[in-house]
Amino acid sequence: MTHVPETMPAAVFMGLRDVAIEDRPTPEPGPGELLLEVSHCGICGSDLHFLLEWGGRSGVIEGHEYSGTVAALGSGVTDWAVGDRVIGGPSPKCGRCEYCLAHRTSLCVERGGVGGDDGTWQGAFAGYKTVRAAEALRVPDGLSLKHAALTEPLAVALHGITRAGGARPGTRWLVTGGGPIGFLSVAALKALGIDDVVVSEPKESRRALCEKLGARAVDPADLVTPAMPYDLVDEPFDVALECSGNGRAQESALAQLKRGGTLVLVGAGMARPKFDPNRILLNELVITGAFVYDHDGFPRALELLASGRLANDLLVEQEDYPLNRLLDAAVGLHEGDLAAKAMIVPRVS
Repeated sequence: MTHVPETMPAAVFMGLRDVAIEDRPTPEPGPGELLLEVSHCGICGSDLHFLLEWGGRSGVIEGHEYSGTVAALGSGVTDWAVGDRVIGGPSPKCGRCEYCLAHRTSLCVERGGVGGDDGTWQGAFAGYKTVRAAEALRVPDGLSLKHAALTEPLAVALHGITRAGGARPGTRWLVTGGGPIGFLSVAALKALGIDDVVVSEPKESRRALCEKLGARAVDPADLVTPAMPYDLVDEPFDVALECSGNGRAQESALAQLKRGGTLVLVGAGMARPKFDPNRILLNELVITGAFVYDHDGFPRALELLASGRLANDLLVEQEDYPLNRLLDAAVGLHEGDLAAKAMIVPRVS
Protein backbone atom coordinates (compact mmCIF):
# COMPACT_ATOMS: atom_id res chain seq x y z
CA MET A 1 0.00 0.00 0.00
CA THR A 2 1.42 3.37 -1.02
CA HIS A 3 1.63 5.99 1.72
CA VAL A 4 -0.70 8.87 0.88
CA PRO A 5 -0.04 12.12 2.76
CA GLU A 6 -2.89 14.05 4.33
CA THR A 7 -2.02 17.19 2.41
CA MET A 8 -0.55 17.91 -1.01
CA PRO A 9 0.95 20.90 -2.82
CA ALA A 10 -1.28 22.55 -5.39
CA ALA A 11 -1.09 25.47 -7.82
CA VAL A 12 -4.28 27.47 -7.35
CA PHE A 13 -5.52 29.92 -9.99
CA MET A 14 -6.44 33.15 -8.20
CA GLY A 15 -7.10 35.46 -11.16
CA LEU A 16 -5.27 37.08 -14.05
CA ARG A 17 -1.53 36.31 -13.81
CA ASP A 18 -1.99 35.17 -10.23
CA VAL A 19 -1.15 31.63 -9.07
CA ALA A 20 -0.86 30.70 -5.39
CA ILE A 21 0.97 27.61 -4.12
CA GLU A 22 -1.03 26.08 -1.30
CA ASP A 23 -1.16 22.94 0.79
CA ARG A 24 -4.56 21.39 0.17
CA PRO A 25 -6.15 18.26 1.67
CA THR A 26 -5.36 15.21 -0.41
CA PRO A 27 -8.64 14.02 -1.97
CA GLU A 28 -10.00 10.61 -1.01
CA PRO A 29 -11.25 8.26 -3.73
CA GLY A 30 -14.97 7.65 -3.56
CA PRO A 31 -16.79 4.51 -4.71
CA GLY A 32 -15.63 3.53 -8.19
CA GLU A 33 -12.76 6.02 -8.15
CA LEU A 34 -8.97 5.92 -8.29
CA LEU A 35 -6.63 8.25 -6.46
CA LEU A 36 -3.72 9.12 -8.74
CA GLU A 37 -0.36 10.47 -7.71
CA VAL A 38 0.12 12.98 -10.52
CA SER A 39 3.23 12.55 -12.64
CA HIS A 40 2.86 15.25 -15.32
CA CYS A 41 0.18 17.71 -16.39
CA GLY A 42 0.37 19.78 -19.56
CA ILE A 43 -0.59 23.44 -19.80
CA CYS A 44 -3.57 23.73 -22.17
CA GLY A 45 -4.59 26.68 -24.30
CA SER A 46 -7.64 27.08 -22.07
CA ASP A 47 -5.31 27.44 -19.07
CA LEU A 48 -3.57 30.29 -20.91
CA HIS A 49 -6.94 31.93 -21.61
CA PHE A 50 -8.02 31.72 -17.97
CA LEU A 51 -4.66 32.74 -16.55
CA LEU A 52 -3.44 35.38 -19.00
CA GLU A 53 -6.37 36.65 -21.07
CA TRP A 54 -9.92 36.10 -19.89
CA GLY A 55 -9.61 35.48 -16.20
CA GLY A 56 -11.63 32.71 -14.58
CA ARG A 57 -12.86 31.32 -11.32
CA SER A 58 -10.73 32.16 -8.31
CA GLY A 59 -9.41 29.56 -5.88
CA VAL A 60 -9.51 26.61 -8.27
CA ILE A 61 -6.98 23.96 -9.27
CA GLU A 62 -6.93 23.54 -13.04
CA GLY A 63 -5.09 21.05 -15.27
CA HIS A 64 -6.71 18.33 -17.37
CA GLU A 65 -3.87 16.91 -19.53
CA TYR A 66 -2.39 14.53 -16.99
CA SER A 67 -0.83 11.18 -16.24
CA GLY A 68 -0.13 9.48 -12.94
CA THR A 69 0.19 6.35 -10.86
CA VAL A 70 -2.61 4.73 -8.87
CA ALA A 71 -2.04 5.49 -5.18
CA ALA A 72 -5.32 4.21 -3.69
CA LEU A 73 -8.56 2.53 -4.75
CA GLY A 74 -12.11 3.52 -3.91
CA SER A 75 -14.63 0.89 -2.90
CA GLY A 76 -15.87 -1.38 -5.66
CA VAL A 77 -12.81 -0.96 -7.89
CA THR A 78 -11.55 -4.34 -9.05
CA ASP A 79 -9.75 -3.82 -12.38
CA TRP A 80 -6.94 -1.60 -11.10
CA ALA A 81 -4.10 -1.96 -8.62
CA VAL A 82 -1.90 0.43 -6.70
CA GLY A 83 1.09 1.27 -8.87
CA ASP A 84 -0.72 1.03 -12.22
CA ARG A 85 0.17 3.81 -14.69
CA VAL A 86 -2.87 5.77 -15.81
CA ILE A 87 -4.19 8.71 -17.78
CA GLY A 88 -7.60 10.22 -17.25
CA GLY A 89 -10.02 9.86 -20.14
CA PRO A 90 -12.98 11.95 -21.28
CA SER A 91 -15.99 12.35 -19.01
CA PRO A 92 -18.77 9.82 -19.63
CA LYS A 93 -21.66 10.72 -21.90
CA CYS A 94 -25.25 9.57 -21.79
CA GLY A 95 -24.91 6.88 -24.48
CA ARG A 96 -28.58 7.29 -25.42
CA CYS A 97 -29.02 10.51 -27.37
CA GLU A 98 -28.87 10.75 -31.16
CA TYR A 99 -25.29 12.05 -31.05
CA CYS A 100 -23.95 9.32 -28.78
CA LEU A 101 -25.66 6.66 -30.92
CA ALA A 102 -23.98 8.20 -33.98
CA HIS A 103 -20.57 8.12 -32.19
CA ARG A 104 -20.50 11.94 -32.03
CA THR A 105 -20.15 11.98 -28.26
CA SER A 106 -18.67 15.50 -28.20
CA LEU A 107 -22.21 16.73 -28.98
CA CYS A 108 -23.99 14.68 -26.27
CA VAL A 109 -27.12 16.50 -25.14
CA GLU A 110 -26.21 15.83 -21.50
CA ARG A 111 -22.64 17.10 -21.69
CA GLY A 112 -21.67 19.70 -19.12
CA GLY A 113 -21.29 23.39 -19.82
CA VAL A 114 -18.12 24.43 -21.61
CA GLY A 115 -15.46 25.29 -19.03
CA GLY A 116 -17.83 24.64 -16.13
CA ASP A 117 -18.36 22.04 -13.42
CA ASP A 118 -20.36 21.51 -10.27
CA GLY A 119 -17.71 23.03 -8.02
CA THR A 120 -16.27 19.69 -6.87
CA TRP A 121 -13.90 19.05 -9.79
CA GLN A 122 -10.18 19.37 -9.09
CA GLY A 123 -7.52 19.40 -11.78
CA ALA A 124 -4.03 17.94 -11.87
CA PHE A 125 -1.84 20.94 -11.08
CA ALA A 126 -1.50 19.23 -7.72
CA GLY A 127 0.10 16.24 -6.05
CA TYR A 128 -2.95 13.98 -6.28
CA LYS A 129 -6.19 13.76 -8.25
CA THR A 130 -9.19 11.45 -8.22
CA VAL A 131 -10.59 9.97 -11.41
CA ARG A 132 -13.47 7.61 -12.12
CA ALA A 133 -12.05 4.16 -12.69
CA ALA A 134 -14.33 3.70 -15.70
CA GLU A 135 -12.75 6.75 -17.37
CA ALA A 136 -9.11 5.83 -16.75
CA LEU A 137 -6.90 4.35 -19.46
CA ARG A 138 -3.84 2.23 -18.90
CA VAL A 139 -0.52 3.62 -20.15
CA PRO A 140 1.21 1.11 -22.46
CA ASP A 141 4.54 -0.35 -21.42
CA GLY A 142 7.41 1.59 -22.94
CA LEU A 143 5.55 4.91 -23.06
CA SER A 144 6.73 7.40 -20.45
CA LEU A 145 4.22 9.11 -18.20
CA LYS A 146 5.50 12.46 -19.47
CA HIS A 147 4.67 11.55 -23.06
CA ALA A 148 1.40 9.87 -22.01
CA ALA A 149 0.22 13.26 -20.70
CA LEU A 150 0.01 14.35 -24.36
CA THR A 151 -2.96 12.03 -24.93
CA GLU A 152 -5.71 14.60 -24.34
CA PRO A 153 -4.38 17.36 -26.65
CA LEU A 154 -3.45 14.77 -29.30
CA ALA A 155 -7.05 13.50 -29.16
CA VAL A 156 -8.19 17.09 -29.85
CA ALA A 157 -5.88 17.25 -32.88
CA LEU A 158 -7.15 13.90 -34.17
CA HIS A 159 -10.76 15.10 -33.89
CA GLY A 160 -9.96 18.08 -36.11
CA ILE A 161 -8.58 15.69 -38.72
CA THR A 162 -11.71 13.54 -38.44
CA ARG A 163 -13.97 16.56 -38.97
CA ALA A 164 -12.09 17.29 -42.20
CA GLY A 165 -12.96 13.83 -43.51
CA GLY A 166 -9.79 12.07 -42.36
CA ALA A 167 -6.22 12.00 -43.60
CA ARG A 168 -6.86 11.19 -47.26
CA PRO A 169 -3.77 10.34 -49.36
CA GLY A 170 -2.63 13.04 -51.77
CA THR A 171 -4.37 15.93 -50.04
CA ARG A 172 -2.77 19.27 -49.12
CA TRP A 173 -3.26 20.59 -45.58
CA LEU A 174 -2.78 24.04 -44.09
CA VAL A 175 -2.48 24.43 -40.32
CA THR A 176 -2.90 27.98 -39.02
CA GLY A 177 -1.37 28.36 -35.58
CA GLY A 178 1.71 26.38 -34.59
CA GLY A 179 0.95 26.09 -30.88
CA PRO A 180 0.34 22.73 -29.16
CA ILE A 181 -2.78 21.71 -31.09
CA GLY A 182 -1.21 22.98 -34.31
CA PHE A 183 2.06 21.09 -33.99
CA LEU A 184 0.28 17.98 -32.69
CA SER A 185 -1.93 18.17 -35.79
CA VAL A 186 1.22 18.30 -37.92
CA ALA A 187 2.72 15.31 -36.11
CA ALA A 188 -0.51 13.32 -36.45
CA LEU A 189 -0.92 14.15 -40.15
CA LYS A 190 2.63 13.08 -40.91
CA ALA A 191 2.16 9.85 -38.94
CA LEU A 192 -1.07 9.21 -40.88
CA GLY A 193 0.70 9.50 -44.23
CA ILE A 194 0.07 13.12 -45.27
CA ASP A 195 3.19 14.51 -46.94
CA ASP A 196 2.09 18.02 -47.91
CA VAL A 197 1.52 20.08 -44.74
CA VAL A 198 2.10 23.84 -44.44
CA VAL A 199 1.96 25.71 -41.13
CA SER A 200 1.23 29.43 -40.82
CA GLU A 201 2.66 30.75 -37.56
CA PRO A 202 4.07 34.17 -36.54
CA LYS A 203 6.49 32.90 -33.87
CA GLU A 204 9.86 31.76 -35.21
CA SER A 205 10.35 29.13 -32.48
CA ARG A 206 7.05 27.45 -33.35
CA ARG A 207 7.79 27.55 -37.06
CA ALA A 208 11.13 25.83 -36.36
CA LEU A 209 9.42 23.08 -34.34
CA CYS A 210 6.83 22.45 -37.06
CA GLU A 211 9.60 22.17 -39.64
CA LYS A 212 11.36 19.59 -37.47
CA LEU A 213 8.09 17.65 -37.47
CA GLY A 214 8.03 17.63 -41.28
CA ALA A 215 5.89 20.61 -42.25
CA ARG A 216 6.79 23.65 -44.33
CA ALA A 217 6.36 26.73 -42.16
CA VAL A 218 5.47 30.24 -43.34
CA ASP A 219 4.75 33.57 -41.72
CA PRO A 220 1.03 34.51 -41.80
CA ALA A 221 1.97 37.60 -43.84
CA ASP A 222 3.01 35.26 -46.66
CA LEU A 223 -0.58 34.06 -47.13
CA VAL A 224 -2.39 36.25 -49.64
CA THR A 225 -6.14 36.64 -50.10
CA PRO A 226 -7.29 36.70 -53.74
CA ALA A 227 -8.99 39.92 -54.77
CA MET A 228 -12.15 38.28 -56.11
CA PRO A 229 -14.15 35.55 -54.36
CA TYR A 230 -13.99 33.20 -57.36
CA ASP A 231 -10.18 33.49 -57.59
CA LEU A 232 -7.91 30.93 -55.93
CA VAL A 233 -4.37 31.12 -54.59
CA ASP A 234 -1.67 29.52 -56.74
CA GLU A 235 -1.43 26.34 -54.65
CA PRO A 236 -4.75 25.95 -52.83
CA PHE A 237 -5.34 23.49 -50.00
CA ASP A 238 -7.85 20.70 -49.60
CA VAL A 239 -8.14 21.35 -45.86
CA ALA A 240 -7.28 24.15 -43.46
CA LEU A 241 -7.11 23.35 -39.75
CA GLU A 242 -7.45 26.65 -37.88
CA CYS A 243 -5.78 26.04 -34.51
CA SER A 244 -5.11 29.56 -33.24
CA GLY A 245 -8.56 30.98 -32.53
CA ASN A 246 -7.38 34.20 -34.15
CA GLY A 247 -10.04 35.93 -36.26
CA ARG A 248 -7.64 37.09 -38.96
CA ALA A 249 -6.15 33.61 -39.20
CA GLN A 250 -9.64 32.16 -39.64
CA GLU A 251 -10.35 34.58 -42.49
CA SER A 252 -6.99 33.90 -44.12
CA ALA A 253 -7.40 30.12 -43.85
CA LEU A 254 -10.70 30.25 -45.74
CA ALA A 255 -9.04 32.13 -48.59
CA GLN A 256 -6.39 29.40 -49.07
CA LEU A 257 -8.85 26.61 -49.95
CA LYS A 258 -9.41 24.98 -53.29
CA ARG A 259 -12.93 24.58 -54.63
CA GLY A 260 -14.81 22.14 -52.44
CA GLY A 261 -12.25 22.58 -49.64
CA THR A 262 -12.90 22.39 -45.91
CA LEU A 263 -12.05 24.78 -43.09
CA VAL A 264 -12.08 23.19 -39.63
CA LEU A 265 -12.22 25.58 -36.68
CA VAL A 266 -10.25 23.85 -33.92
CA GLY A 267 -8.78 26.70 -31.87
CA ALA A 268 -11.01 28.52 -29.38
CA GLY A 269 -11.00 32.30 -29.17
CA MET A 270 -13.17 35.34 -28.67
CA ALA A 271 -12.56 36.76 -32.16
CA ARG A 272 -15.45 36.88 -34.62
CA PRO A 273 -14.15 36.57 -38.18
CA LYS A 274 -15.76 38.10 -41.25
CA PHE A 275 -16.15 35.41 -43.88
CA ASP A 276 -16.93 36.29 -47.49
CA PRO A 277 -20.19 34.46 -48.24
CA ASN A 278 -19.58 34.73 -51.98
CA ARG A 279 -16.28 32.87 -51.66
CA ILE A 280 -18.06 30.13 -49.73
CA LEU A 281 -20.95 29.99 -52.23
CA LEU A 282 -18.99 30.17 -55.49
CA ASN A 283 -16.41 27.59 -54.39
CA GLU A 284 -18.78 25.38 -52.37
CA LEU A 285 -16.54 25.55 -49.32
CA VAL A 286 -17.31 23.76 -46.07
CA ILE A 287 -16.77 25.38 -42.67
CA THR A 288 -17.14 23.16 -39.62
CA GLY A 289 -16.09 23.08 -35.98
CA ALA A 290 -14.16 20.48 -34.01
CA PHE A 291 -15.12 20.35 -30.33
CA VAL A 292 -12.96 18.12 -28.12
CA TYR A 293 -12.68 14.44 -29.15
CA ASP A 294 -13.77 11.56 -31.33
CA HIS A 295 -15.62 8.85 -29.41
CA ASP A 296 -12.46 6.72 -29.58
CA GLY A 297 -10.02 9.62 -29.56
CA PHE A 298 -8.19 8.84 -26.33
CA PRO A 299 -7.36 5.20 -27.13
CA ARG A 300 -6.27 6.19 -30.65
CA ALA A 301 -4.07 9.00 -29.33
CA LEU A 302 -2.53 6.76 -26.69
CA GLU A 303 -1.84 4.08 -29.29
CA LEU A 304 -0.24 6.62 -31.62
CA LEU A 305 2.00 7.97 -28.86
CA ALA A 306 3.17 4.43 -28.08
CA SER A 307 3.62 3.44 -31.74
CA GLY A 308 7.00 5.03 -32.37
CA ARG A 309 5.58 7.00 -35.33
CA LEU A 310 5.67 10.31 -33.46
CA ALA A 311 8.78 12.23 -32.41
CA ASN A 312 7.57 12.33 -28.79
CA ASP A 313 10.66 14.10 -27.46
CA LEU A 314 10.09 17.02 -29.84
CA LEU A 315 6.51 17.44 -28.65
CA VAL A 316 7.39 18.36 -25.06
CA GLU A 317 9.75 20.85 -23.50
CA GLN A 318 12.71 18.91 -22.11
CA GLU A 319 12.55 20.83 -18.82
CA ASP A 320 9.81 19.91 -16.36
CA TYR A 321 8.28 22.88 -14.55
CA PRO A 322 7.43 22.68 -10.82
CA LEU A 323 4.16 24.07 -9.52
CA ASN A 324 5.66 27.38 -8.47
CA ARG A 325 6.84 28.00 -12.05
CA LEU A 326 3.46 27.35 -13.67
CA LEU A 327 2.90 31.05 -14.36
CA ASP A 328 6.40 31.40 -15.84
CA ALA A 329 5.76 28.47 -18.16
CA ALA A 330 2.34 29.83 -19.13
CA VAL A 331 3.83 33.21 -20.05
CA GLY A 332 6.60 31.48 -22.03
CA LEU A 333 4.03 29.52 -24.02
CA HIS A 334 1.85 32.58 -24.58
CA GLU A 335 4.76 34.65 -25.86
CA GLY A 336 6.22 31.86 -27.99
CA ASP A 337 9.43 31.55 -25.97
CA LEU A 338 8.46 27.93 -25.33
CA ALA A 339 7.52 26.12 -28.52
CA ALA A 340 6.63 22.60 -27.35
CA LYS A 341 4.18 21.43 -24.69
CA ALA A 342 5.20 22.56 -21.19
CA MET A 343 4.69 19.93 -18.51
CA ILE A 344 4.05 20.73 -14.86
CA VAL A 345 5.23 18.30 -12.18
CA PRO A 346 3.68 18.32 -8.68
CA ARG A 347 6.59 19.60 -6.68
CA VAL A 348 7.83 23.00 -5.54
CA SER A 349 11.38 24.18 -6.05
